[in-house]
Amino acid sequence: MLTFKCLSGAALRQYIDELAQLRMQVFRDFPYLYDGDAVYEARYLSTYIEAPDSIIVLAFDGTKAVGASTGVPLKYETAEVKQPFIEAGFDPECIFYCGESVLLPQYRGQGAGVAFFDYREAHASSIAGITHSCFCAVERQADHPARPADFQPLNTFWQHRGYQKCADLTTTFSWKEVGESEESAKPMTFWMKSLS
Repeated sequence: MLTFKCLSGAALRQYIDELAQLRMQVFRDFPYLYDGDAVYEARYLSTYIEAPDSIIVLAFDGTKAVGASTGVPLKYETAEVKQPFIEAGFDPECIFYCGESVLLPQYRGQGAGVAFFDYREAHASSIAGITHSCFCAVERQADHPARPADFQPLNTFWQHRGYQKCADLTTTFSWKEVGESEESAKPMTFWMKSLS
């Protein structure tokens, strides 16, 4: 049975290596096809150590971390995350950004996805002024050559959690994809829900 722990700030440091490995392993699969490296991961994850009101929800099987989910107030995110909201007239001070959720395949279907959203949204609701929660997801064409025959998008799951896809809120993230020699830009679309 999975157990969950919510951490922020310096308490995260002891888990950075495990989190980096989880991200690199899970995101290597479709749809992200991320060819990551530990140095970048440590730098990326430092955001969640340094930013006020950040959170990482860890899923454990015994003492082994098998999944993680991140979140941070949008105002502390990078320009490529904040700018689409600013241009659309949203106040970044009022939005909580849910970063990634990663979970090893053998632990899926046991409620971790729901728990990840529940813990992050409860945390976001405890922060003064936060009214909305959002995340973004990569867009891949239906006939992408790396798309597994049994791939199931998470759109229905996200909709059941109360999120709506915001087709006019888009950005691009760059990362090195499996098979690429260097980073390339990937289209991302935001999903959002009201927490009130």
